[in-house]
Formats: sequence, C-alpha cells, structure tokens
Amino acid sequence: MDDGGGKFFLWVIGVSLAIGVGGMLLFLLIGAAWYAWGPFIALIVVGLLLGVGSWVWERTHGGRPYDDEYETSVADR
Repeated sequence: MDDGGGKFFLWVIGVSLAIGVGGMLLFLLIGAAWYAWGPFIALIVVGLLLGVGSWVWERTHGGRPYDDEYETSVADR
C-alpha cells in the first residue's frame, strides 16, 4: 500500500525551507547593496547581476533562437 506520502511532504518542506533561506539571503544582499551604494546604484548592480546570470544560463543551456520557434508566421497565412 501507500506510505501516506511522507516522502513527498518531506520534499515539500525541504523545498519550502530552501526557498525561504534563499529569499532571505537575496534580501540581505540587496539590502546591503542598497545601504552601501544607495538605491539607484544598488538597483543597477542587481539588474546587471541578474542580466549576466541569465545570459550565462542561456549560453550554457543552448536555448533556441526565437525566430526558429515556429515553422510559419502569421504573415505567411
């Protein structure tokens, strides 16, 4: 029979804790940058870090170009 889903609920609790700790660390990092550099520079730095991170992710995981996503376009119909 089924064990009641204990493994699933432990997984949910673990993921929830990981998201919570990650969120606290993110807010700590953004708050420290905000305090050290002021709001405008902190937002620029955080935005640049997110941009570089997304660029690296896209380059390493081999994303497809957007214009090759569909075989035909709406204009061809």
